[in-house]
Amino acid sequence: MTRCGVLALQGAFIEHVQLLSALGVDTVQVRRPDQLSGLDALIIPGGESTSVGKLAVAYGLVEPIRRMAQEGFPIWGTCAGMILLARDVGFGQPLLGVMDIVVRRNAFGRQVDSFEVGLDIPVLRTVSTGAECGRPFPGLFIRAPLVERLGPAAEALARLPDDVRIAGQAGAVVAARQGKLVATAFHPELTGDSRFHRYFLAVAGS
Repeated sequence: MTRCGVLALQGAFIEHVQLLSALGVDTVQVRRPDQLSGLDALIIPGGESTSVGKLAVAYGLVEPIRRMAQEGFPIWGTCAGMILLARDVGFGQPLLGVMDIVVRRNAFGRQVDSFEVGLDIPVLRTVSTGAECGRPFPGLFIRAPLVERLGPAAEALARLPDDVRIAGQAGAVVAARQGKLVATAFHPELTGDSRFHRYFLAVAGS
């Protein structure tokens, strides 16, 4: 059985735990470096990225997680987790800096500007069954970041539809992958749709 850790310092970690448990995945709420031992994958959830980063530094988690990522360990960051994985966010805060992406924090505005939009995510077809096939994924954006620049080591997994423009830009990248590192600007754990979690578990097991 896959054993997946969820960084549980702040933010929407319990929703990831619940969804993973429903999929039959053994989960660990990670708050200390020793709890990283024996994991097959790790999720860094959404929340307030500056707070999560400072807590990760305080609890001695930044360096071991960075080392794991550099060694090819599967890690998925959602929203704030995407920010922490990025190499640059144009803001002085603790980062893991392991993905070749430049991320803009709070790209869509404040909490009241949150929205949901259907996303075409081709890689999810590999884990979709029955009625899921061809169905757009519910992209839930809450004070969300986006990928401003995608480096050569990373690839886009999802873009905003052309009718959703940020600063006049269409097709902004909102999900990316680099080896076994995955980042999403949106919150799959809050939608009830488990396809992205199944996709990440497949990446972790590949």
